[in-house]
Amino acid sequence: MMKALFFLRHYNDVDHITPVITRWIESGNTCDVVLIGFDRFQHDYRIAHLSQYASVRLAHIRDVISGPLYLAWRLQMVPVLNTFHRSSLKASVEVVNKLWPKRRREALWRRVSRQLLDRTFGHDGRGVIAFDWVERNTTIATEWIEILLTMARARGLSTVSLPHGDSPHANRLIRRNERRPGPDPVFSAAAMFDKVVVPNELCATRFRPFMKHEDVAVLGSPRYCDEWLTRLADITPPSPLVRDDSRFKMVLFLRKATFTTFWEEVGIVIHMLADFPNLELVIKPHTRGGWQQRLTWDRSIRRRANVHIADSNLHSPHLIDWADAIMDVATSVSFEAVKLNKPVLAADYLHAGRSVVADYMPETALNCRDDIYYKTEALLRNGGKNFYNTANRQRFIHEIIDQGKPDILLRYVQFLSRET
Repeated sequence: MMKALFFLRHYNDVDHITPVITRWIESGNTCDVVLIGFDRFQHDYRIAHLSQYASVRLAHIRDVISGPLYLAWRLQMVPVLNTFHRSSLKASVEVVNKLWPKRRREALWRRVSRQLLDRTFGHDGRGVIAFDWVERNTTIATEWIEILLTMARARGLSTVSLPHGDSPHANRLIRRNERRPGPDPVFSAAAMFDKVVVPNELCATRFRPFMKHEDVAVLGSPRYCDEWLTRLADITPPSPLVRDDSRFKMVLFLRKATFTTFWEEVGIVIHMLADFPNLELVIKPHTRGGWQQRLTWDRSIRRRANVHIADSNLHSPHLIDWADAIMDVATSVSFEAVKLNKPVLAADYLHAGRSVVADYMPETALNCRDDIYYKTEALLRNGGKNFYNTANRQRFIHEIIDQGKPDILLRYVQFLSRET
């Protein structure tokens, strides 16, 4: 029996790391799961699933350390988070940073870290600590994480970074204002870990410029593997969506505003789709910051009788199960639809990138408004039968999701066991 300490901070972590934790527990191991993000995830259905296991101790960090210490920990992050340095508070944050420099912050970081490590491992020098893909622009101070990992290694513990998603882009320049391809420094924080795990070689290219080749492990996708999709169907709460066959059902998944989406054209496409009387469209804003996208508040869109904006209670499995087809602007949630053999329309002309789905399966690509119209018309006519080229789809699953072997979650457990 081996010990692990997993930190989860946002929706994507919970979504992609819960499968790994589940198989870790069911393999006879124990773990602590500490939530370090927003409180709302304490009631997430995947967290509820984990809480049913006796060998899991699950808590928010606020309930692990004292209230005053938690407040100090949170407040001390303000001067070091990139988010605040890019905001209107920049000048005030820089003043605080000078008054309370890194050498003064370190004592608090160490105090919090010591309590967390003692709680899980005591004096045991064997075990593994796992975060998600911590990036330089994360909402949790990498300065604290680096100290925690250093203290863990001093105790003989291993440190691992697990996937919190996938790479839906086949190109390099995917964010607004990016103009020059090359290693993205946002991924350089990965170097603080002993190992970084990725689902496929495409994701590995993000991290290899900052790490030794052998320290990046390619293990397949825990979120989209067959084992977890089967389990997910059992643990997902009942869907609030009522399905009937009177209309063809389509879901449009949106990305965060930081990516290169052409929002004006997206709005036009939504109206194009709404013009098909036999089509019903649900728009799913991004799980983080989707409410900030003006398109979801557009009155002309909300007035369309066959268009609906999904709320936070509608999870992607609900929507994919309900839908006859998915329209995608380069989100990895489309991978689930591909695995379930549901048509994905990869609307690559709606963003300044090239999606992995369209790259592997050209039959999915939408390159102009004409493609939107004619491919939607074809779906309405034939229901999406024989949509994929079988060889293209199998190659996508083999290289992007499965990495050639079906038992992906066992592979993760074996990897973490070797690291303890």
